[in-house]
Amino acid sequence: MRTFRLAVPALAVCVALSACGSQGTGGGTPTPTPTGAQPVTSQPTPDPTALPPTADPTPSPGPKTGKPGGPSTPPGVGATTLTGTVQGGVEPNCVLLDGYLLVGGPRDVLTPGARVEVTGRAEPGMMTTCQQGTPFVVTAAHRS
Repeated sequence: MRTFRLAVPALAVCVALSACGSQGTGGGTPTPTPTGAQPVTSQPTPDPTALPPTADPTPSPGPKTGKPGGPSTPPGVGATTLTGTVQGGVEPNCVLLDGYLLVGGPRDVLTPGARVEVTGRAEPGMMTTCQQGTPFVVTAAHRS
């Protein structure tokens, strides 16, 4: 009798698990959940060409804006020029310019307090250890 008491719940668990495992396997189309939504089977792949609208520093074509520290006409395709005063970041060896984390470039030019003009491109998806600013990969920099 004791074996029967253990076998019945074990059998019920096996039936329940096998019913859950077969859900959504027929025809390649997932079965809708009680809310009517399709279950998520994998994360969507982000479009590498899509940038968030607020994180794109690429200016519109035209003459330099003259706005201190703001982006100006790009010198090449996809490049942006920023002008301003370099600030030190919260982490060692991290420097920022107008909310952008400067990645690469000549460190003798990109020192905190220096007034500079840098050319490069924003890389919002780049991971850094600086914990602040939108990464901006510097291709050229000089004091202004």
